Amino acid sequence: MELLFALMVGTLYGCSLYLLLRRSIVKLAVGLILLGNGANLLIFSAGGLIRGRPPLVPEGATTVPAPYADPLPQALILTAIVISFGVLVFAVALIYRTYRALSTDDLDDLTTTDRLGEVTEAAHRPLVPIATITQSADDGR
Repeated sequence: MELLFALMVGTLYGCSLYLLLRRSIVKLAVGLILLGNGANLLIFSAGGLIRGRPPLVPEGATTVPAPYADPLPQALILTAIVISFGVLVFAVALIYRTYRALSTDDLDDLTTTDRLGEVTEAAHRPLVPIATITQSADDGR
């Protein structure tokens, strides 16, 4: 079972490394997700893959009877899943905003900020010219 987990961790790390080296920002995000899942699986397998009882001390005993399931890796993985979900949602929002603003997901096109200035100026331009608004307000008096 440990060999299977080691192969799965290696496969996830290999696939994530491949996707991290691609030029698409979406593939970069998927690569980060796979890297996080591989790390979670590594932590889970490092905790020991034994089938045991929960780590509860029976009444009158001073130690936990062996074998027992270690709860620390499970708590770490649960925390990592919650954090990675938050980071994923933030990354998806940034990717969506970047794609809407620049109409590309190619990382080579995103290295320059020259086009970003044009996009920001266009975003701050009002849809209706201000002179039209003030003129229609003056006509209504």
